[in-house]
Amino acid sequence: MTAVYTTEELVQILADEQRACVNGQRLNLAVAKAGINPLIDQFLNTEGLQKFTAYAEFRATIHQYQREHQVSGVVWRQVTIRGQTLHYPIVHDQLIALPDDITLLRQAKPQVVAFWQQVTEGMDLYLAVNAGREHRPLVMAEVAGIADRTDWASISSHGRDDRLMVILQLGWGNPREALDWRNFPAAGCEQICAVAPNQSPIAY
Repeated sequence: MTAVYTTEELVQILADEQRACVNGQRLNLAVAKAGINPLIDQFLNTEGLQKFTAYAEFRATIHQYQREHQVSGVVWRQVTIRGQTLHYPIVHDQLIALPDDITLLRQAKPQVVAFWQQVTEGMDLYLAVNAGREHRPLVMAEVAGIADRTDWASISSHGRDDRLMVILQLGWGNPREALDWRNFPAAGCEQICAVAPNQSPIAY
């Protein structure tokens, strides 16, 4: 019986293939233009499109392999903020989430939110709106309400000390699709920023 690749092995295979595509070792020669618009096509680099398409097709094959063999797309992330550390699951950005993965993310969400609340105590909270270009103040009770209607959570931090910004992402639906507004309402993500008092979140 042929062994099934693990999540970690698929991540490495994708990284190797992406490197090969970027280096021009893999090209989809059938791609001559983007096909978006004749005016736009004339300004796009054909070789770049061939590299991108070659990798995108390979990645789609890996995603199909995940489905057929039920290989999880979850990897474990460790984040340390203000001297405290959390180890939690996320879906790797090059893999897809299987139904069991979404269940695991839902189970981990309360721990992620609790950690975020702990490390942001005393900080000002803002909800990112208008694709992250603007921020609306909010209170912790509102964060709890958003968390209640979402499926999964992740954390990132930027800066340090009085310029520290800690972002809590609360999402629903497929994590790979959540950051693209075109997938709303099936998938989406709310981003909550915590910053030092009297500081403003950085637009991103």
